[in-house]
Amino acid sequence: MKPILALFAASALTTGVASASPGPVALPPTSPVAAPRDVAYPGVLTLAVDATDTDRRIVKVHETIPVASAGGEVVLLYPEWLPGTHAPEGPIDRFAGLVISGGGARIAWTRDVANAYAFHVTTPKGVSKLEIDFQYLSPVSEKVGSTEISSTIAALEWVDLALYPAGYYARDIPVDAALTLPAGWTLATALERKPGPGPAVRFERTPFETLMDSPVYAGRYAARLDLDPHSAVPVHLNVFADKPGELEVKPEQLAAHRELVQQAYRLYGSHHYDHYDFLFSISDLTVHQGLEHHQSSEDGVGAGYFAKYDQAQADRSLFPHEYTHSWNGKFRRPADLWTPNYNVRMRDSLLWVYEGQTEYWGEVLTARSGLRTLAEEKDSLALTAATYDHMPGRAWRAMQDTTNDEIINPRRPMSWVSYQRFEDYYDEGLLIWLDADTLIRERSHGARSLDDFAKAFFGIETGSYTPVTYTFDDLVRALNAVEPYDWAGFLHARVDAVGKGAPLDGLKRGGYRLVYDDQENVIGKSEETGSKVKDFAFSLGLRVGKDAVLERVLWDSPAFKAGLTPGMTLMAVNGIPYSDDDLVEAVKASKTAATPIELIVKTPDRFKVVRIDYHDGLRYPHLERIDGTPDRLDAILAARK
Repeated sequence: MKPILALFAASALTTGVASASPGPVALPPTSPVAAPRDVAYPGVLTLAVDATDTDRRIVKVHETIPVASAGGEVVLLYPEWLPGTHAPEGPIDRFAGLVISGGGARIAWTRDVANAYAFHVTTPKGVSKLEIDFQYLSPVSEKVGSTEISSTIAALEWVDLALYPAGYYARDIPVDAALTLPAGWTLATALERKPGPGPAVRFERTPFETLMDSPVYAGRYAARLDLDPHSAVPVHLNVFADKPGELEVKPEQLAAHRELVQQAYRLYGSHHYDHYDFLFSISDLTVHQGLEHHQSSEDGVGAGYFAKYDQAQADRSLFPHEYTHSWNGKFRRPADLWTPNYNVRMRDSLLWVYEGQTEYWGEVLTARSGLRTLAEEKDSLALTAATYDHMPGRAWRAMQDTTNDEIINPRRPMSWVSYQRFEDYYDEGLLIWLDADTLIRERSHGARSLDDFAKAFFGIETGSYTPVTYTFDDLVRALNAVEPYDWAGFLHARVDAVGKGAPLDGLKRGGYRLVYDDQENVIGKSEETGSKVKDFAFSLGLRVGKDAVLERVLWDSPAFKAGLTPGMTLMAVNGIPYSDDDLVEAVKASKTAATPIELIVKTPDRFKVVRIDYHDGLRYPHLERIDGTPDRLDAILAARK
């Protein structure tokens, strides 16, 4: 006989099964947002932006959008998928205060329950235009996000400052835009201006796509430098700074930046713009970034770019990289990355071409233009090669998979970046394209190179800035036209493979090997100075940041094996209160010391003693010539006449 409790439980279970519902049923999807069509929008949007409130960093927007007077539903979109970031990074969290009216009355709006970037508006019959007001709340501190506006500089992205109607290609929507800035400020943009009354700067009517691709930099202290004097296709460097002294440019500095334009023309044999504007901020108060656009680029660095030029070697490849994107990325673009508007999902599978080959040409043009000396550029390549030769994440994750990183993690901090990997399609892509270049040179006995590919692939249709898309197969065909080879196999073996060690065949075939010694790498030192860090990546396997906090610990490095973790604070080294210099001396002494390096570190809840059993001294990467081999790398980096 069963116990009474067991019988009760069995009875309850049986009853429950008998009366159970069949389970939830999926709701039907919400009404889809209209897919974009390649048809002309019936009307002209007007967009007026007021960016005068620099203290509170509040940007006010008023927009007028024509609609059908018969009434009905309109869907307005806030840009989500952004070119240049290749990801759904439209800052919808900074969009606020939306008020829509028409015919003198306020009109209700509702956000789409499945798409936070879409707003549904039912327009009354007889209303022919929507009047829209909202604010863009630019970050007020670094805790919120990168600072875009200060008391002296504003970096304004139109993609942050506009709604647009669903159902149309962005290129088919015309816009009249205007911008009001603080009194006395100067602006620069690729947009054409037109005269008009009042304090606002008005721009010529332009497609919405062009407007979104043409940011504005403005500021209290500015200079405009002509990088291609007397040319029918102007190129200007527009400099904005926190202080007037940062605008002073020496003749030899200007000459190198001018030579960049000429070397790019010799490489690509074309241009894809009517004029080009570098929008350059030198500031410790606003965002440091590089972001490409078709007829301009956003380039931001910390104070001292010109004033402390001999320390800024690390920053000097920024212009060549972003400038190259006018050819590679904006004009020639992966077919699965191009989208008809800013709310269609992007696919990033070919970023190792879009960004990786751009990184390669950026480094090459940095040397060819004289922005870096040959020795400095070789140190840059050595630093990249060493970084990926010390990348444990390569053992489990192919570089191809990192093309998803902008979508997986839009540049949030990571705990173990060397193991997780992040956006390695840039620099590992560089090494792969160096491999391809030297292979073409070897197989053709110096008759051909990747320069020939660049001219044939990116140099078509000079003067046009209508994007031309490509696929992996197009890429392979273009490489085969330069030098017949199994390029599909070559690329798949490097892009899709996992394993230890960086792809260094390009360096070896270029006539160099990667070596380490105790002499600082000049680009690494420049990066330390600019970022205010101390890097022991290739010795202990750690990097020390502000206030002696560990920024990074390399996975499986001596520091990792000793138990160090990013976020710990270094308190003492070998019994002495911590300083970067004392840790340098301790690492130097490790070569002859019999005992480990002893650190006292602070975690969020305790102190602990850590001993790193390391005895190889300081190690910095450099390139060393391989005797008796062709010096192809020097030929690659040499200026073109």
